Amino acid sequence: MTYVITEACVDVKDESCLEVCPVDCIYADDEDRMRFIEPNECIDCGVCVEACPVQAIFADDDTPENSRDFIAINADYFKDKDAARSKVNDIMGEGL
Repeated sequence: MTYVITEACVDVKDESCLEVCPVDCIYADDEDRMRFIEPNECIDCGVCVEACPVQAIFADDDTPENSRDFIAINADYFKDKDAARSKVNDIMGEGL
């Protein structure tokens, strides 16, 4: 199991989760619309869940059905950032 950041983070990018993560496994570049959890670095501690002010983070097994695409998007981000960004835009629209 790992944790997943979902659509509630899009265009918010609050840093509360970054501040509490003990292994620094949450990432985003300036051009990203959300933060992403590196599934191979996440230690499944869950402290980010409580810190998130928009309730955007879930254990992958507990991710709501309507947000399950974000499981793959989080993993894909670390293989192909442009593809992950495109998927976020496809789901959420082009944004700000």
